[in-house]
Amino acid sequence: MPKIAAVATASPPYTITQPEARAFAATHFRSQRRDIERLLPVFDHSGIETRHLCVPADWYMSPRTFAEKNALYIEWCTKLGQEVVRACIDKSGIRAKDINHLIFVSTTGLATPSIDSRLINVLSLDAHTNRTPIWGLGCAGGAAGISHAYRAAKADPHAVVMLVAVELCGLTFHFGDFSKSNFIATALFADGAAGVLVTGDAVGLPGPEILGAQSTIWPDSLDVMGWNFDSVGMQVVFSRAIPGIVHEKTRTNIDEFLRVYDLTFAQIPHFIPHPGGAKVMDAYQEALALDAHQMCAARSVLRDHGNMSAPTVLFVLEKTLSDGSVHADDYALLTALGPGFSSENVLMRF
Repeated sequence: MPKIAAVATASPPYTITQPEARAFAATHFRSQRRDIERLLPVFDHSGIETRHLCVPADWYMSPRTFAEKNALYIEWCTKLGQEVVRACIDKSGIRAKDINHLIFVSTTGLATPSIDSRLINVLSLDAHTNRTPIWGLGCAGGAAGISHAYRAAKADPHAVVMLVAVELCGLTFHFGDFSKSNFIATALFADGAAGVLVTGDAVGLPGPEILGAQSTIWPDSLDVMGWNFDSVGMQVVFSRAIPGIVHEKTRTNIDEFLRVYDLTFAQIPHFIPHPGGAKVMDAYQEALALDAHQMCAARSVLRDHGNMSAPTVLFVLEKTLSDGSVHADDYALLTALGPGFSSENVLMRF
């Protein structure tokens, strides 16, 4: 089976604490929202203490054009993408030239040539590297990226697949949008990058096995999560229904997936979700009857990094692999929800 040979993460240099972000939101949204005092506790109950951004806090004090935001997106995707690829190379012991497939996942900006082609150039990867740029999967992108890497490595035993997920959610802040969705995004969103090296059987590198993956799109739910677009850029769409969907849909979806492998959820000691926010984490814990320790890695990532969209679940994967809780032959379920409205599930065995 395909294996995860290395996982690496990277954060940009600027750090903002949740009290600092709360103070900014109180000032920025107050003139346009009479309910500001009722909304501000969202920051206090977010489960977040710090977040990382690719620009300093005062950058958000002025309106920005889409062109300006997108130029920063290309610059920082390339910087952070390089960092996680090099870290995966160092951890696994492969050479850069050994990578024969590069998958790049992102939703917070646009680039043509795509970021993967830029990474091939700056990292001096093989000129014949297969590449798959994937756009639009949002918070589900990290899990979906592993699914694509798994299928590529399953089809080719000699595959050395480098998955790179970079999101710069902070750059999507819409200065003139005083909606509740933009307010919530201000309380949650952050920037970050993750890389996962997935290899086929013939490569011979050790690591957790990927046993299978499943994608699900629920009908009539396109308006739950996503972006609207205007002349300034990307305008976030969040529905208050997301925690309810976790309660209603997740257990059935996971049980259906695991039955294919003759497993039950009770046989899965490690749960690796995308920590979209505190309410989503609570909904997972209640819907799946999880012990508090099963949520520790996800809550830790949310606390220290916030919601970075696609890479976030890969931060949780890295945390799980390094926290000493994993034993040989343990199963793990990696899962994320995203626009569509959709679910991505990945089954692994350590």
